[in-house]
Amino acid sequence: MKHFIILLICVFTFGCSTTELVDNWKNPDIDSYNANKVFIVGMTSNREARQQFETQLQKEYTSRGIEAVMSLNLFEPTFTSEKKTEEELISLENKLLMDGFDTILLTKVIGVEDKIAYKENYERYDNTHKKFREDYLKYQDAFYNPDYYKEYTVYHTETSMYCICPTKDKELIWKGYIDIMDPQSVSETVNDYVNLITVVLEEQKLINSIIMEEPKNEEAIK
Repeated sequence: MKHFIILLICVFTFGCSTTELVDNWKNPDIDSYNANKVFIVGMTSNREARQQFETQLQKEYTSRGIEAVMSLNLFEPTFTSEKKTEEELISLENKLLMDGFDTILLTKVIGVEDKIAYKENYERYDNTHKKFREDYLKYQDAFYNPDYYKEYTVYHTETSMYCICPTKDKELIWKGYIDIMDPQSVSETVNDYVNLITVVLEEQKLINSIIMEEPKNEEAIK
């Protein structure tokens, strides 16, 4: 039921979004989680997308009173493009622990798929009036005429939250699979993606709500 509720929130909130939550998993041993210092990593060769993604996600954490650091601010830009050994990653985790980090949020593209969508009038053609030759001729025209269909790309991504708390075993807290549908704008896509992650993590009680400052009472000040 909880998973269904999350999907409903994402559908209603991001109906026109370029992103879609396909599936997600939460550690059943964890009811809620409060991070103190988060290391944000966006694994992509697109420097602009990585910069915008890590920056916007950092702002979301900061607005909730949680310290967050971008990988671009902690390491060289080539950090995510160079292969790492297991020993190097162990060293990285130890360095993060020494610097007070307790959480890693890692996002990466895990697959790319090219698709074709036919125009709406072809998809909704009245089935009661179709014969084999009509059906074949109609879609033959659509198949060979670029005006009748649109090619687009879907990026399959994965975002994972890990605990690297010194008093606990290093473990996976949450993992979400998100599809990015035919991205046209880096800014729009990053905005949709971060908003989607934030809504899901809030629903799963893995990130707290935004801290709202109470309005000042000017009369009381006077």
